Amino acid sequence: MCSGGCAKCLGITLIPLAVLCTLANILLFFPGGKVASSNEHITEEVWYFGGILGSGVLMIFPALVFLGLKNNDCCGCCGNESCGKRFAMFTSIIFAAVGLLGAGYCFVVSAVALNRGPKCNNGNNWNYPFENGNYLSNNTIWALCPSPENVIPWNLTLFSLLLIMSGIQVVLCAIQVVNGLIGTICGDCTCCGCCGGNGAI
Repeated sequence: MCSGGCAKCLGITLIPLAVLCTLANILLFFPGGKVASSNEHITEEVWYFGGILGSGVLMIFPALVFLGLKNNDCCGCCGNESCGKRFAMFTSIIFAAVGLLGAGYCFVVSAVALNRGPKCNNGNNWNYPFENGNYLSNNTIWALCPSPENVIPWNLTLFSLLLIMSGIQVVLCAIQVVNGLIGTICGDCTCCGCCGGNGAI
């Protein structure tokens, strides 16, 4: 597969992942699926916007750049003949690095949130009753978090999804870094007379 076609496939995959990460982060603002009576009752890591900013907004830009590479040719990018395909592929490496940082940020925030557990009301005050992810392997201590109702499986599911999806995004952006390097050094295949061909990218 040509580097431009590969980048397009990666972009097509990244966009729905970015949307899903954004939705997961938004749902975390509703502990247990219910509206919180106060912002202070929402788990702290939710406010770091890992899914909205890291794997959401910061991922949209690389995805759009990757999609655009398929439409560029060796003689120019975006209709500008002074801009070569190799330069476009080099630019994609920079955007892939941005995507790596964003997805990596979401991955770390999600891992920390899963390890720490949700913010709970034990009847007297709001705190974090779990330590070092001990609730993950021992659901009998979930009784330490009676309120909000179902907040543990809610947070566990959504943060796990963010962890998995941001991990996939990291892998896809890393693939584009390698793909971009190949495209920058070797050029793309059989387009605009490159490599002796006249075919499309």
